[in-house]
Amino acid sequence: MIFGLLHYWIGSINDPQLFYRDYFYKFNIITDNIKILHEFKNDIPDKSWMLYLLEVFNPQQIAVEINLISQYDDQNYFEAIFNGIIRYRFTKVLPEVGHIYLRQIKFERSNPSIEYYLKNLNTQTDENYILNLNNDPPFSFQFSRCFTGVEWWNKNESRPYPIKFKIEISNLMYGFNHNPYDSQPVVFFPINTLSSDKDGHSFSYPVKFNYDGIKNGCFCYNLEPGYFLDVLNYASI
Repeated sequence: MIFGLLHYWIGSINDPQLFYRDYFYKFNIITDNIKILHEFKNDIPDKSWMLYLLEVFNPQQIAVEINLISQYDDQNYFEAIFNGIIRYRFTKVLPEVGHIYLRQIKFERSNPSIEYYLKNLNTQTDENYILNLNNDPPFSFQFSRCFTGVEWWNKNESRPYPIKFKIEISNLMYGFNHNPYDSQPVVFFPINTLSSDKDGHSFSYPVKFNYDGIKNGCFCYNLEPGYFLDVLNYASI
């Protein structure tokens, strides 16, 4: 019998309303670059998995995610998730060590939908998935806050386990289309301030977040093995 929690997370959050009061209500795009630097021995317990998240919440606290996922049987992939439910697994763009991937989530208010976009910047291979929300309960197409970090699901024990990948996160940005008649011109605003966020159910987590400075105006960090009691909490630069 398993006692305690099976689900853990640690990372950082940002509230666009705090930093972009004049523009946050327009934001409908969130994006980052994720680079897979190294793959470690697979210590993921049986039937379990872990996620490297790019996640945005709307005011209803519905989570929209595009995640790098690794599981117990050495399967690695990217998935689009909406409100905790897997909606799509990317099949053309697959994780490879040394490659950089652009992840992007776009809210489409006029045509109620969410676009999940993924591109391998090394090979230029890209793939997208559009989730139509016409048949779902009313969804607020407004950004509330974002989360970047790692999440564990452990089906065997009540603990987070060693990470599978060392990764680099860069180019964290919000954006919106400044021409309502053209979907291409986009204005981006860097995410250059992050605050610590975690589930609070574990004394320590087998991961270390190394701040890598502000690049292109955006907050950057590396995620690697280690033991942290807390994570990123840096002021805007």
